Amino acid sequence: MDDAGVVLLGSAEGLPAGIRIALVQTIDFFPPVVDEPWFYGAIAAANALSDVYAMGGRPISALNLASLPKDFPSEWTAEIFRGGLEKLREAGAVLAGGHTVEGQVQFGFAAIGVVDPERMTTNAGARAGDVAYLTKPIGMGSVTTAAKLGKIDWPAVEPAARQMAQLNAQACEAMLAARAHAATDVTGFGLVGHARNIAKASNVTLRLASRSVPQFPGAIDLARHGWLSGGAKRGRAGLASEVEIASGIDEALVNLLFDAETSGGLLVVVAPGDAATLERELKERALPVHPIGEFVAHSGVAIQIT
Repeated sequence: MDDAGVVLLGSAEGLPAGIRIALVQTIDFFPPVVDEPWFYGAIAAANALSDVYAMGGRPISALNLASLPKDFPSEWTAEIFRGGLEKLREAGAVLAGGHTVEGQVQFGFAAIGVVDPERMTTNAGARAGDVAYLTKPIGMGSVTTAAKLGKIDWPAVEPAARQMAQLNAQACEAMLAARAHAATDVTGFGLVGHARNIAKASNVTLRLASRSVPQFPGAIDLARHGWLSGGAKRGRAGLASEVEIASGIDEALVNLLFDAETSGGLLVVVAPGDAATLERELKERALPVHPIGEFVAHSGVAIQIT
């Protein structure tokens, strides 16, 4: 299953003969992951838009989805909406409307983008020999869980909030310049879960080099205390038959690999001959360069963690 739905447009929709373009459609909303309202709105927008970028698309519009209690402070409401709107503007997308209901706090967007069908990145394009890169460190599940439990304060959370609010727009540009074979964004299913989707759809196996995966500062220590989202346990249980874990790997690191992320980076798959191009394109945009594994012929499992 890909990160977003894609609708191919052509002459039936009124386009001139020979013109092919596709709509990328996605939706995502969730409860607060941080206590600061502006960041909550910004992160929700970045997370929703990320599915468009994962398909190689460009966001053009979005609809707002919000559930707020009747007595929710108006200044908090304003900041949540402002954070989301500012991220949409940064992405070059228009807020075209939305819907609000009374209830427990939930916020997010239905996002629409456009993509050239010839350059679209799906989950199914990885090939044996390809290299995988990750554009943001993992560990957001540990940070947000520790914050909810009162184990860390806002100064410790804010750098993670800034990472989660960062758009994947430039990472998308870099992967398109490098002719990526496949891509996905790393969110609720964690790094292993989303990597598994690529491996399974492409009928290959990813050898994931655990020690090469970038970690958000301090996340491994939080994981060692057991401050992980519920996604870590669910992921390990649900994917047990599809993931092979080498002996001797730090248990906390394994849990981080499975733990849920919020607005994580892009997992980009390129041919070995295009790896240097991707690295150059990432560096030119001041993005980190992290090769984290390679794809091999299907070995009976989707992921081998080494």
